[in-house]
Amino acid sequence: MSYGITCNKYLECFTKKVIIAKIFLMEGIYLMPEITIDHREKAYALLKDDADKIKRLIEVQIENLTMPQCPLYEEVLDTQMFGLSREIDFAIRLNLISEDEGKEILGNLERQLNILHEATKKSF
Repeated sequence: MSYGITCNKYLECFTKKVIIAKIFLMEGIYLMPEITIDHREKAYALLKDDADKIKRLIEVQIENLTMPQCPLYEEVLDTQMFGLSREIDFAIRLNLISEDEGKEILGNLERQLNILHEATKKSF
């Protein structure tokens, strides 16, 4: 008999939590558990890895004699940079990285790509 009472109390408590959660969502209040440092570090590392992949992709294009003025080169660069910026924006909105960290990732990549671009212009 005590088992039935415990189940009923649990169900009642669970139902109240669901109702409260729905109210918070309807009011625009989102409850998120504390994100651990590990998740933040992982997000930052993944974004840096994506930036490195873009750099390697551009290096491969340059090695295969694709000129920086080529529309394909520009299209790949624009598409990849846009995608990375959206990933960074998403991570910022989730509070996984700060806005400054996002700007740092994009800024570092842009500097590296500018160096590659200038070196390529000198060789052509």
